[in-house]
Amino acid sequence: MEEKDVNRAKEYSPAEIGALAHLYRGEMYQSKVWRTRLDTTVNWAIVSTGIALSVSFSNANASPVPILLVSLVVIVFLLLEAHRYMYYDLFRVRLRVMEINFYGPLLRGEGTRIDNHWNDLLADDYKDVGFHMSLIEALGRRIRRIYGWLFTILLACYIAKIFVHPTPLSAHSELLARAAIGPIPGEVVLGVGLLFHGAWIAIAFLTLRSQKALALPHRRADRDSLLRVAN
Repeated sequence: MEEKDVNRAKEYSPAEIGALAHLYRGEMYQSKVWRTRLDTTVNWAIVSTGIALSVSFSNANASPVPILLVSLVVIVFLLLEAHRYMYYDLFRVRLRVMEINFYGPLLRGEGTRIDNHWNDLLADDYKDVGFHMSLIEALGRRIRRIYGWLFTILLACYIAKIFVHPTPLSAHSELLARAAIGPIPGEVVLGVGLLFHGAWIAIAFLTLRSQKALALPHRRADRDSLLRVAN
């Protein structure tokens, strides 16, 4: 009974509910801004990939080097987008906390419930601002959603290019010769390619179920609680 009285005493007034509504609108605006920035980076990566494939397959004697160069450009886009995704996720989690724990009970006619202390966790998140995921997890998420497909397309097109153009491949030594870039031997080029593709595949799988917060050790428990409340 005493605990119920405490929760009742902490119920929000109409003015405070209005302030929370404005807070939700502000977080939604921030989320849309960063979502738009994510879409912009994806568009750049897709357009760059299309240009590189068009150049490399424009004729049989065209070099496959543009495919390799655009792969480096796509890596830059991936790093940029992963950083942007960390900001997007920050606002996304806050929105989910309010949607599930504030608007949900209101829509069900239960009033403003704070028995699971979502409000305290959200207040702490505003007080001690920190990302809800690490850069490596953000990389993994963007790889699984978009960039893994782009890297796969680039790899498949590169293999097709050196196997088919200018004539179908007939010997192993010819493969190494076609893979060579100036003074860089074909073995080195193919080896670096294997390491790169193995790395992004490993990141995609290793971060499949992780959700770690970047924060001081004594704050991680609170951030994990916030994520559980939001999910």
